[in-house]
Amino acid sequence: MLNNILKKEQHPYHLVDPSPWPFLVALSLLQITFSFVMYLHSYKYSGIKLHIGFVLLILFISCWFIDIVKESTFEGYHTLKVQSGLRFGMVLFIISEIFFFFSFFWAFFHSSVHPTIALGCSWPPKNIQVLDPLSIPLLNTILLLSSGIVLTYAHRSLLFGYKAKVLDGLTGTILYGVVFTLFQLIEYTYATFSINDSIYGSLFFMCTGFLTNKLTNSLYIYLLGL
Repeated sequence: MLNNILKKEQHPYHLVDPSPWPFLVALSLLQITFSFVMYLHSYKYSGIKLHIGFVLLILFISCWFIDIVKESTFEGYHTLKVQSGLRFGMVLFIISEIFFFFSFFWAFFHSSVHPTIALGCSWPPKNIQVLDPLSIPLLNTILLLSSGIVLTYAHRSLLFGYKAKVLDGLTGTILYGVVFTLFQLIEYTYATFSINDSIYGSLFFMCTGFLTNKLTNSLYIYLLGL
């Protein structure tokens, strides 16, 4: 206790104690990666190992978040300086996500404006039958924007301390994410091209695949809210 008091007097930062959770999370991610590769090559029991990896990942992340909540609420380590650092870290994360998608959109527009000889000097590339943008893509866009509105409702409810409304908003966001993922699966099923069909297929599956992360992130927040 005396050491903790001295730490607070010397600086406003929180020096995190040694924790096993980052290492265990990394191990679970490694198991998921290897199990998924084995599953693609039809190895025996690879599907079971993949599911075990996901269960361990959720368990370790939950324990890690529980420790963070204890540090901030019960132990009082999250000073104003620490809170400022956490907000700044989230801002940097969002900026990195913006640049991440910007790079892929830049590749798409660059390839569409200046198609190379390998693409047949045309966009879309030859032998690529594109999807109708007014069908499932338009519906998924509406679902994605609507889920953002519901998530904003949950955030505003959290600011005013309405826990029930927060869980309702997160539940709605998860439902939007499930429907979005199902329609995305249908779109992938009926697509006449794959991820290895030139840069068009690679960009399409990369950009649309990363949008499904909203479902996973909302599910984590919902479980923590319980």
